[in-house]
Amino acid sequence: MSAYSPTDMARQLAGGLLSFPVTHFRPDLSFDEAAYRENIGWLSGFGPAGLFAAGGTGEFFSLTPAEVEQVVTAAVQEVPDGLPVIAPAGYGTATAVEMARAAERAGAAGLLLLPPYLTEADQEGLAAHVRAVCAATGLGVVLYSRANAIFEDSTVAELAEDCPNLVGFKDGVGNVEKMTRLYSRLGDRLTYVGGLPTAETFALPLLELGVTTYSSAMFNFVPEFALRFYRAVRDRDRAAVYRYLDEFVLPYCDIRNRRAGYAVSIVKAGMKVIGRPAGPVRPPLVDLDDTELAALSDLVKRLPEE
Repeated sequence: MSAYSPTDMARQLAGGLLSFPVTHFRPDLSFDEAAYRENIGWLSGFGPAGLFAAGGTGEFFSLTPAEVEQVVTAAVQEVPDGLPVIAPAGYGTATAVEMARAAERAGAAGLLLLPPYLTEADQEGLAAHVRAVCAATGLGVVLYSRANAIFEDSTVAELAEDCPNLVGFKDGVGNVEKMTRLYSRLGDRLTYVGGLPTAETFALPLLELGVTTYSSAMFNFVPEFALRFYRAVRDRDRAAVYRYLDEFVLPYCDIRNRRAGYAVSIVKAGMKVIGRPAGPVRPPLVDLDDTELAALSDLVKRLPEE
């Protein structure tokens, strides 16, 4: 059983920056568990509020269910006391249920429920999917709304009523009206997590909509800067936020936007830049080319000062 109740887990996540570590691969694309464990220990030392193992930045979509359990188990065993590990679940409902149960076996503190694989679904079907996963676990569940699983506020309200362990909502859409409606309807019933690619870009405006934390991919390779940015957001220090955006985040996004899938690839490139390589990305993603890697390296060397 998790040491965190669903409510405690959600409260913990709401109070700080969230780490979404990459998953380490060897040149043959097999999971490099020893390197992954060492990196989890390193990241944990910077004090994130929660660690999401094998999430989107961790290439969940390229891992088998058995690998997901292996990655989550490794993360749980390496983090210090007081740092909750959130495991992923996704694909079809039956698979997501199995992954939720595996997360409990591994000792995870909570669950991030990603969109179902491939198929489109209406709100009734999506709600049935979420109810099945929530019923299968005692862990707190964070619902990820994006792609083919964009939840209406009315649907989320019904699920929050029916599923006591649904405690979080991660926004991967960035629709201000949808978030306004959701927060107006549910208020502090849920913890709201920013989940757009390079979430720092949207952090300040979404804070006004109750989104007190976000998934920071760049925490992987510039953790001190990522934390400094987060503090500026929470302090509503607009001058600092926009200076950091102008000097680092937006140029970073320019590189990220060059090819599809670079939201993950650029993070592994950043790990290589700082001398903590995590191996290649798995297909269907592709790694940055040498020119792009050099541009990222130059950008990291010019990180803005406090």
